[in-house]
Amino acid sequence: MLDRKRALVTGGTSGIGLATARLLHQNGARVAITGRDPISLEKARASIGEDVVAFQTDVLSRNALQQMANGVKGVFGGLDVFFANAGIAYVTPLATTDEDQYDRLMDTNVKSVFFSIQAVEPIMQEGGSIILNTAWLNHVGLPGRAILSASKAAVRSFARTLSAELLSRRIRVNAVSPGLVDTPLLRGVGRSEHPGQSETEFQNYVSGASKRIPIGRLGQPDEIAAAVLFLASDSSSYMLGSELVVDGGFGEL
Repeated sequence: MLDRKRALVTGGTSGIGLATARLLHQNGARVAITGRDPISLEKARASIGEDVVAFQTDVLSRNALQQMANGVKGVFGGLDVFFANAGIAYVTPLATTDEDQYDRLMDTNVKSVFFSIQAVEPIMQEGGSIILNTAWLNHVGLPGRAILSASKAAVRSFARTLSAELLSRRIRVNAVSPGLVDTPLLRGVGRSEHPGQSETEFQNYVSGASKRIPIGRLGQPDEIAAAVLFLASDSSSYMLGSELVVDGGFGEL
């Protein structure tokens, strides 16, 4: 389906990023992933395939992002698909959130996305595809999620504005918008609301959340990966600046 297209996935060591990198590879892409922890990065790389390339990258560093882009160019010669997936999530209640928490979340979820695209754009093949990972939170309003939701709304906006800016090179920018997906990141968000809770208590959180989702369950990383694969492929050639919502109906019904 991707026929040796060259793909880069940031935050590719777990959850949606890992599932997507694996699916792109299974569908014929040459894949590179990034992550901060060298042990997790090597484990992820080996689990996907021996020909997968891994770059230890701190997405908060513009120098590191440029080194990432240089590394990809050196190995692949260019890039056809970029999935800007790296991000973090935690609750930020209005009364108790401090400036450091605000900066860390916005820098990771917004600033790093912008500058990662800036870094890879010069090596993107004309007609390539950039996919941004936003979230169902940009459709709804939930207590304690003001900053996280704002960061994801900004990423959603990037899909529109950067599509217009890169139109002359026929580079398509679209967004995938996951709902509640069973990932290590979600487990961290659930526990941050109730620090120290047990696995049983966390499963109770999941059970309660699932009842609010029309389809009746959490999503799986592979289900989001399938949407990214579509946006990465030529099958989505008429999609530009769009958002593909994969949330079990949570933000729609």
